[in-house]
Amino acid sequence: MIKSVAIQGIKGSFHHIVALQYFDSSIQYIDECMTFDGAVQSVLSKKTDAVIMAIENSIAGSIIPNYALIDDNQLHIIGEHYLDIQHHLMALPGQRIEDIHEVYSHPMALLQCKQFFKKHPHIKLVEDKDTAEVAQRIQQKQLKNVGAIASQLASELFELEIVAESIQSIKQNETRFVIAVTNNSEAQEVHINKASLKFDVDHKRGSLASILNVMSDCRMNLTKIQSLPIIETPWKYAFFVDITFDAYQDYQKAKSIMEIMAYNFKVLGEYKNARQ
Repeated sequence: MIKSVAIQGIKGSFHHIVALQYFDSSIQYIDECMTFDGAVQSVLSKKTDAVIMAIENSIAGSIIPNYALIDDNQLHIIGEHYLDIQHHLMALPGQRIEDIHEVYSHPMALLQCKQFFKKHPHIKLVEDKDTAEVAQRIQQKQLKNVGAIASQLASELFELEIVAESIQSIKQNETRFVIAVTNNSEAQEVHINKASLKFDVDHKRGSLASILNVMSDCRMNLTKIQSLPIIETPWKYAFFVDITFDAYQDYQKAKSIMEIMAYNFKVLGEYKNARQ
């Protein structure tokens, strides 16, 4: 049973919210890490049982380095969680948007709020490590004329005032998070209806299409495909895919065929589809 988890960020961050929602009250310890590399090291060193990692956003797209972190460190995905991301601009109480000269936040948060800040060109945007950590810093140092982009939970924890609500470019803004561990999941087959896979194919016409046809023929639904360059072999790519299915037996059949057809076939995780 998972009793401890590593997150990127501090309490009040979106990763913290996922930990609270996904694990409910079973988590006894949360390791707050400023980087994804640090969060992965936490679980590799057995300081924590699992790591939560954002993997893709509905506005900004895939968080590509995290695919590599999961793959390179032989982690296994045992679950996923979708979180509605509402970015709020916050500052010390009494500050108006005209008073804010600088806004610090995580690069992904800044990217998701580009349109809002085009309307306020007097504000300088500065990339930082974590959304909630900036909110905490503003409160601790009583920084005037400085704003943070963070969650409502962060504004409550660090006693900041929300200057502008839901400033992300697209109001329906979701991030998909995965929960990963060092040992493969022992989930019962009856609960497994999604898988994350990685493979390489020949650099010739029809190679990828043949693999995709296998998925289709075996009743797999392709929900995500992401290519990453194979660093050791210039201009060759590995493919990361997510598939959903109704019957585990269909997935087993597809997997057995793909293991033969593809190169370096690897199962990154088998778990329950959070969309159902």
